[in-house]
Amino acid sequence: MSAPDRHTGKESDQAVTADSTAKPTLAVVGATGAVGTVMLEILSSRPDVWGEIRLIASARSAGRRLRVRGEEVEVVALAPEAFDGVDVAMFDVPDEVSAEWAPIAVSRGAVAVDNSGAFRMDPQVPLVVPECNPRQVAERPKGIIANPNCTTLSMMAALGALHREYGLRELVVASYQAVSGMGVSGPERLYDEIEAVAGNRTLGTVAGDVRKAVPDLVGSPFPAPLAFNVVPMAGSLKEDGWFSEELKVRNESRKILGIPDLKVSATCVRVPVVTTHSLAVHATFAEPVTVAQARAVLDAAPTVVVLDDPANGVFPTPADVVGTDPTYVGRIRQALDFPNTLDMFVCGDNLRKGAALNTAEIAELVAAELTA
Repeated sequence: MSAPDRHTGKESDQAVTADSTAKPTLAVVGATGAVGTVMLEILSSRPDVWGEIRLIASARSAGRRLRVRGEEVEVVALAPEAFDGVDVAMFDVPDEVSAEWAPIAVSRGAVAVDNSGAFRMDPQVPLVVPECNPRQVAERPKGIIANPNCTTLSMMAALGALHREYGLRELVVASYQAVSGMGVSGPERLYDEIEAVAGNRTLGTVAGDVRKAVPDLVGSPFPAPLAFNVVPMAGSLKEDGWFSEELKVRNESRKILGIPDLKVSATCVRVPVVTTHSLAVHATFAEPVTVAQARAVLDAAPTVVVLDDPANGVFPTPADVVGTDPTYVGRIRQALDFPNTLDMFVCGDNLRKGAALNTAEIAELVAAELTA
């Protein structure tokens, strides 16, 4: 009997020699970071499909003890031998670290599930949202599976469900992105700015007064004050005035949904919210779709929650959904001047479904394959 190669997911001629009922070993690389911390919480609450969970971080974090599944586990330093015996390695580290170490993990026998941007657009690396394209997990010629950007992920469960029924053709998105998407520096700076402006009820009435009130912007992760403000940029500046977060929305949506010619335009805005991204979505479909039909499809999607009763003030907001796992959708409307087009407002915790949870769900699909 042949078995699937753990790297590519395809059958090989090698006979099964290991106990197929044994739980696979999982490594969490970047376990001490912001998303890594959320990952340990998620692993402690998800179905327990793992045997050993190995925590890996930089040498300066080695020796720390972190709690996962009710037990304290010592963090080991990132090194090739740290991956020996690992079946699946989840990476939440900077792009350059993933680019170097994910292939090393694969060479030591692991399947790498990477949350960085290093491999997302590699044609030999699947970009997976389990609600949209779970079968792509098995097509991994490099032994690596990529996790999408948190902004794209915030809307994919909803759009994937609607696309399957009505055929998505065009997408215009405005994002309202939380500062935790920038790492620990984002929330720290926002809290400093809020502390600096708190209690001053004259601010925001004269051009430049907020800029003068907040701490010096030198070294700030924001190019302008964020307290009492929004900043129309996210990521790094690319050609023709586009920022990297906007291009990720376009390129990743096309790849995840399997629509290479999908028309996409995005404007990404940083807002004074700690965690949970929001998006105003304008989606055009090939087939006619009513608001009632869209609600029915979204209600049936297992990881989507519809909060849509504006007459009674019911719609999703970041402050109301932070720390939870679903994708929340509200303000569903038929666009007044655009046929077959829906407008909606979407919220999703960027550290959970936008990063750690989706990575864990991908890893669980691999675990099920390895133990089948």
